[in-house]
Amino acid sequence: MSEAADAVVIGAGVVGLAVARQLALDGREVLVIEVEATIGEGTSSRNSEVIHAGIYYPRGSLKAQLCVRGRELLYAFCARNGVAAEAIGKLIVAVTPEEVPALHALIETAAGNGVDNLRRVDAAEARALEPAIRCEAAVLSPSTGIVDSHGYMLALQGEAEAHGATVIHHARALGGKVGGSGLLLDIADEDGGQTTLACRSIVNCAGHGAHALARAMEGLDPCSIPPRFLARGRYLSVAGRSPFRHLIYPMPVPGALGVHVTLDLGGRAKLGPDITWVDELDFTVGPEIIDGFREAVRRYWPDVMERELELGYAGVRPKIHGPDAAFADFMIAGPQDHGIPGLVNLFGIESPGLTSSLAIAEVVSGQIAGVMPAPMLAAVGS
Repeated sequence: MSEAADAVVIGAGVVGLAVARQLALDGREVLVIEVEATIGEGTSSRNSEVIHAGIYYPRGSLKAQLCVRGRELLYAFCARNGVAAEAIGKLIVAVTPEEVPALHALIETAAGNGVDNLRRVDAAEARALEPAIRCEAAVLSPSTGIVDSHGYMLALQGEAEAHGATVIHHARALGGKVGGSGLLLDIADEDGGQTTLACRSIVNCAGHGAHALARAMEGLDPCSIPPRFLARGRYLSVAGRSPFRHLIYPMPVPGALGVHVTLDLGGRAKLGPDITWVDELDFTVGPEIIDGFREAVRRYWPDVMERELELGYAGVRPKIHGPDAAFADFMIAGPQDHGIPGLVNLFGIESPGLTSSLAIAEVVSGQIAGVMPAPMLAAVGS
């Protein structure tokens, strides 16, 4: 059976829902295709729920630009829609004297990204802010915060649907054809039935499945599809009352931000994530990681050795670089990259994807309309 559709968004994670909302606000008739029974079942529900400030990313990168823009949009959206979010702040700590120069370099990187409210604190002031930590120096990021990610996704869905969008669950995008004859998308339902949609635009926000779906689009140049790597991050919960009021981050490690202490909106602390490279989706968390987490965190929180740690959860990031690469940007591959009007593929949308989601949606909308914010044009697709 064949049907016509205007804008189809594949994936009802946080980015897919943000894109659907934006396109609906643009006046498009939006259909969201989601294979799971509920929204946000993938990466969107398996992260730290942190609103990032935009500190770590290379100047001019999409991650830098969209994190800073997205943070502003996210706080405002949550305030308007009654979604729980709080800028509780973050301390990035240098544990040894050798780490202090790199800490100062982070301030310069952040300033280049437009994050100009970081404040250096010495060891005494850091302990005054958080008596449980031990460090040589720290940086306070007051714009970093936490958000109820599920409440945020529900609000995105509600606003999208209020403007005419429809979310279809238990539906899988199988592939299709793109090119001179337009955009065709094959969709299977849970009963095995199959429908082909003739679409004006398709936005591939399938997360872990984005690469496979893009490869199944006949007529799309395979060279426009980057390699896929998977990095698992595991979390542990800290039993009892947390001693912290801020998020506590060590200096970054290659490919990640290090095992840090985050808080949920109820004030409970968790540790993580670590980073392990995997070949397939693997969300297991076992007791064998507890000692390693303790050793990583005791450098800046000695009392963790006395706390009970409980097994938490794991997320798997869809990366477009492997363990030997220092950085890979978001890849939002639109018509200017592959030459196919109406098609946008999103690859490598990992952290800070949650923070950046509303800004990513703006870029996708602009790509479909053929209008891009000038500072972002050079970075998109890189």
